[in-house]
Amino acid sequence: MSNDLHAIRDSVRIFVDERDWDQFHTPKNLACALSVEAAELLEHFQWLQAGQREELGEAKLEQVRHEMADVMVYLVRIADKLGVDLGAAVIEKMALNRAKYPADLVRGDARKYDEYKQAGNNE
Repeated sequence: MSNDLHAIRDSVRIFVDERDWDQFHTPKNLACALSVEAAELLEHFQWLQAGQREELGEAKLEQVRHEMADVMVYLVRIADKLGVDLGAAVIEKMALNRAKYPADLVRGDARKYDEYKQAGNNE
């Protein structure tokens, strides 16, 4: 984890310890909470035309920021409980994504990786 993620992790640990909530923070419960928070984040964009920042306004943007923070807190907490170095996991996943989505093949195209393979086989 980067130093910033360590600071977030440590801050969350203190918050949880002060409330004796660790007993409830199983990876399953945290994953469920993460899913709920992600849905709450999505809710702010649900009926927007394009979901751009300009459509949110300042008050809504603040609510979105708070939901994003909730998502990150739960994600960092799950990583902490499972002993996952989240920073290293991101670097590893980006390497996998680079292989799955070569820039020269996918630039400007949002299809899923298996659709590129099919398209390449059909040409």
